[in-house]
Amino acid sequence: MENQNVYLKPVTLKNILKFAVPTIAMTVFMSFYTMVDGLFVSNLIGTDALSAINLTAPVIQLVTAVSTMLATGGSAVIMKKMGEQKPEEAKEDFTFLIIVNVIVGLIMSTVGFSLIDRIFSGMGLSAEVSGYCTEYLSRYLLFTVPILLMNNFTLYMIASEKAKLSLICSVSGGILNMVLDYIFISLLDMGISGAAVATGLGYSVTAIAGLFVFGNRKNLLHFKKPAVRLNVLAGAASNGCSEMATALVTGIVTMMFNYTMLRYVGENGVAAVTIIMYVLMFASSLYTGYSYGVAPMISFYYGERNHEKLEKLITTSFKVIAVISVVTAAASLLLTKPLVSVFARPGNAVFDLAVTGNRICTVALLFIGFNIFASGMFTALSNGIVSAILAFSRSFVFMMITMLILPALFGVNGIWLATPAAELMALALSIIMFVKHKNKIYCGQ
Repeated sequence: MENQNVYLKPVTLKNILKFAVPTIAMTVFMSFYTMVDGLFVSNLIGTDALSAINLTAPVIQLVTAVSTMLATGGSAVIMKKMGEQKPEEAKEDFTFLIIVNVIVGLIMSTVGFSLIDRIFSGMGLSAEVSGYCTEYLSRYLLFTVPILLMNNFTLYMIASEKAKLSLICSVSGGILNMVLDYIFISLLDMGISGAAVATGLGYSVTAIAGLFVFGNRKNLLHFKKPAVRLNVLAGAASNGCSEMATALVTGIVTMMFNYTMLRYVGENGVAAVTIIMYVLMFASSLYTGYSYGVAPMISFYYGERNHEKLEKLITTSFKVIAVISVVTAAASLLLTKPLVSVFARPGNAVFDLAVTGNRICTVALLFIGFNIFASGMFTALSNGIVSAILAFSRSFVFMMITMLILPALFGVNGIWLATPAAELMALALSIIMFVKHKNKIYCGQ
């Protein structure tokens, strides 16, 4: 098969990291997009505006959910066909799925604008925070199509052995986002709308670059006349439904966090939740980046029925994630105050809440990586059902259970305890599913 050298190399830690490190760096940098917005917004506008960004998160997560479903599910389907020696069919399906993304993006942005006035009513927000929410979301929705394309092109560049280019696009977009945040918010006084526009333009870098990259017929994947195969779309949707569930349910859980914090503490609590989510998002990006990096390899070896390479890849991955988990948990615990002080000044009520919350939530970092990898692994193995069960249980079922019980028992501290408890429960389920399907994964039985 053309240009398949990476997939033919021995499975060693060095070769795995060569494939995964660019995607780890990319997802870490992508996590800065939202964090940079929060940094500029909290310091130049205020914590009310920071709360607004978190309150719009459920709607934004809906956009992310759909794009993630099509990107991860589509990548698994297409790379499996590559492993089955069907490159031309894979390219037709790739083009078809990109067109679907554009159509879905246009529909979502239209619906979002039509409902924007109703979204934040009934939350009991102050007029100022409600205004910030509407202003931020209305600008963000303008970039729905580029955001969908960015998420898809990011994974397809990785699958096409262009992980370094994907990293360059992400870094360039992140730098552009930071520069524009300063220009729009500080110099041009555009307020929170400037933050949304800066983020959207940062995302657009990868979307625009992808059009050029995949327009080149010399690349492993490139655009060609699409074939409308609804079974491919259904396969991409089913394979990626777990990732969609994760992103979508994250929005629902964020909404529940916000409502609970508004009930116990008020809008300061929402700002504190936002800061903790930034820290968790940054750490989770390491695991997500690794999972994205090795997913095409898992799909390819599975399609090739190379069980020896597949077993070695997964075993090594568990060891890598264990190391990352310990390091990130230790760093988060030791650097709690410096991390929180970036967004809130010491002595502020938001600062004190966030410091306590981060110390408790840090325990979750010991489990999150394994859960993210487990779900991504089953997606890459084209087992969307198991992946969906893991993702939905982790992101929704277990979070709902802990959010309903722990705050009632421990108050505000119970809110912070909900995430570690849910992740621990999810880890137990991940282990059960892996043991149950181990023979099929490694031996094809």
